[in-house]
Amino acid sequence: MKAADVFIAGIVLAVVMLLIIPLSTSALDVFLVINITVSIFILITTLYIKDPLEFSILPTILLIVTLFRLALNVASTKLILGNGGEAGSVIATFGNFVTRGNLVVGFIVFIVIVAIQFIVITKGSERVSEVAARFTLDAMPGKQMAIDADLNTGAIDEAAARKRREDIQREADFYGAMDGASKFIKGDAIIGIIIMLINLIGGLVIGVTMGGMQITDALSIYAVATVGDGLVGQIPALLVSTSTGIMVTRSTSQDSFGVSVSKQLFDKPYVMIISAAIIAIISLIPGFPKIPAALVAVSLAFFGYRSISKTKKKEEKSTEDKAKELAKEKRKPENMTNLLQVEPIEMEFGYGIIPMVDANLGGDLLERVVMIRRQCALEMGIIVPSIRLRDNVQLGTNEYVLKIKGNEIARGEVMIDHFLAINIAGAKETISGIETTDPAFNMPALWITKNQREKAELLGYTTIDPPSVIATHLTELIKRYGHELLNRQQVQTLLDALKTQQPALVDEVYPKMFSLGDIQKVLMNLLREGIPIRDMATIVETLADYGNLTKDTDLLTEYVRQNLKRLITKRFITDGRASVITLDPRLEQLILERSKQNEAGPFVAMDPAQLQSMLRSLKNQIEKINNQGKTPVVLTSPLVRRKFRRLVEQVASDLTVLSYGEVEQSAEIHAEGVVAVQA
Repeated sequence: MKAADVFIAGIVLAVVMLLIIPLSTSALDVFLVINITVSIFILITTLYIKDPLEFSILPTILLIVTLFRLALNVASTKLILGNGGEAGSVIATFGNFVTRGNLVVGFIVFIVIVAIQFIVITKGSERVSEVAARFTLDAMPGKQMAIDADLNTGAIDEAAARKRREDIQREADFYGAMDGASKFIKGDAIIGIIIMLINLIGGLVIGVTMGGMQITDALSIYAVATVGDGLVGQIPALLVSTSTGIMVTRSTSQDSFGVSVSKQLFDKPYVMIISAAIIAIISLIPGFPKIPAALVAVSLAFFGYRSISKTKKKEEKSTEDKAKELAKEKRKPENMTNLLQVEPIEMEFGYGIIPMVDANLGGDLLERVVMIRRQCALEMGIIVPSIRLRDNVQLGTNEYVLKIKGNEIARGEVMIDHFLAINIAGAKETISGIETTDPAFNMPALWITKNQREKAELLGYTTIDPPSVIATHLTELIKRYGHELLNRQQVQTLLDALKTQQPALVDEVYPKMFSLGDIQKVLMNLLREGIPIRDMATIVETLADYGNLTKDTDLLTEYVRQNLKRLITKRFITDGRASVITLDPRLEQLILERSKQNEAGPFVAMDPAQLQSMLRSLKNQIEKINNQGKTPVVLTSPLVRRKFRRLVEQVASDLTVLSYGEVEQSAEIHAEGVVAVQA
């Protein structure tokens, strides 16, 4: 246990024991001085902190200090009533200094101080603490979303986001605790009045009945002690109450309270000069004290003029510094590194889409982007980099552009306050709207007003709000271009995650068999055809099995695909049934015969006429399947699959091409057509 913890525990225990243990007058004097010192220390501390969280222990300190002050009140009451009004030098000094032979004045001063603390400072601090606690709790969701937005856009890293979340939680706890601690101070003010009455009435009763004093003598002795005891307790309480008020009324600043006052109150010279002129005019009123007014006016005018001079000097120096800095910048070569950086993925949008992005305006697009990254990680197994969102005044009002590595890959346009209606269910009745195309799936759609939404949904249309349109488009593009977002660092991250579970497997494959680049190529090949890489264990195991046989990443990808056949079947053959397009055996043989190899990799040297014939046949079969409302899937032999896929990817990039070895035996296959080539 640390010495500081033991020391604090001892102090708290000692404070509690003061409620029971009787004190001598000299010991009470020492504790009263300590009480005043601690109160002053707390007040000065609150003036010097920059952020309320720097003094987050204040609520607990308020409780301990209040308990300490109450313990001293109990001890002083014992001495006043049991020691003939003699309660030490501190109480006597305060009582004699305030009353100065006039008990009425002393009581009035005491009541005024108590009223100031109870009605003005304590009441105000309590109300501000209550409102601050409520507003802090209400603002927490918005602050959390802002942190997620900054993290998503790359403005902060994970460590900074974690710290900001902790600060938000600590801030909420602090203001909630201050709301409760203000009740301690309020109760302390009330108990001060009760103790004053007990000391006065009890002292008069004891002095007259038990001490045989005259009522005037008893009143003189016990009244002075009562006023002194009240003041020596209420003045520290007033200091602590003031500290509480300063803490809860301050906003977060980069400077201390004194520096902030100097900057914000006395950094406006013309305000001081105008105030000096007004005071000078007021001093002309007959009977108004002219000398004090003149001194104040002259002082304000002097400091205002001095501030103007300082401001001019600062501006001149700033101008000179800027000129020197520009001269230095011209002399030294320009740093072009920052200009060469390219964002992995970004979205630019017109100013009409800003309300969808800005959380303060009710937009939730940033939150949706966070969910998109999480969804892609769960579905595809890829780590999507932070998506940079920025406005672009060169775009249309409601237009947006999606870029990967600085290159535009897609753009779209939405209509604010409208809904996108898509006739997916094949509704026969039409509705009026602005014709458009769904940007994510290129399906015919309509922009309809909010009033038409209910009718459209009753007719069978699917309606989508503009933020969902953008989010869906972004999701599909990430899935389509996920292979371009996969870099070596992400591959290393995936291997590190797998290594925590299967270290022997990873050590066997990397770096002994394959480099990061080789593994990256295999993963990119899978992602390019829409196959998730979440099952890294199976992928790496396949590389371990075939790594000694071949280093051809394209061939290794085929082996991986066959070991992922359960996943592939489930992904591309829905409900266990598939209407497929097969290849004519002569076409497969032709592809194998025309396969060549060069430095760039394998390719098929097919005659142009034969290639055009094959593509026409493929197009006809695809249209036939599409007309049936089904998704076309081409099924080939394992040796031909990747070669055929490369032949047709330029004209049918989204076409699913599978081999017989990638389909589960339980799947029901129906051949709907054959791709052939004319001899």
